[in-house]
Amino acid sequence: MPLTDRTETENTRTARDRVRERLLGAWRLVSYTAASTEGEVISPLGPAPHGLIVYTPQGYMSAQLGRGDLPPLRSARLEDAADDELARTAAGYVAYGGSFEVVGPTTVEHHVTTSLFPNWTGRSQVRQVSFDGPLLVLRVATPTRLWGADRTADLTWSRLP
Repeated sequence: MPLTDRTETENTRTARDRVRERLLGAWRLVSYTAASTEGEVISPLGPAPHGLIVYTPQGYMSAQLGRGDLPPLRSARLEDAADDELARTAAGYVAYGGSFEVVGPTTVEHHVTTSLFPNWTGRSQVRQVSFDGPLLVLRVATPTRLWGADRTADLTWSRLP
């Protein structure tokens, strides 16, 4: 391998390792917006979403995101809740977990092994990674069918202590 190729490979590996190290820990969701290819921007989980994403040193991740404006269920027990309440709650919640891998200096793959949305299980969720000061931004960069249109999405997170 020529020296320039080896140096480039080492630099890429070092950049991936730096991103992985910065990802580790727990992050609180600050905002979630999605922009259509026509420029329409929406907040899929409302104006004040809540969420937590955790990356572990062992290579696992878990993400929980929800609407911050959902009222409590009328029932004190989940299994006693009305079907319409359960449907509204599920439609306003995203939950998945599995292993993760930083595959490039700006890309992380979440290898989903469990999800509220079963279609994600066994698949990867690819996110572009960037850091803006103390904030982590995870981006769905390839337009994907989200909430009725082809959209990209930006999820901004703040590190928890």
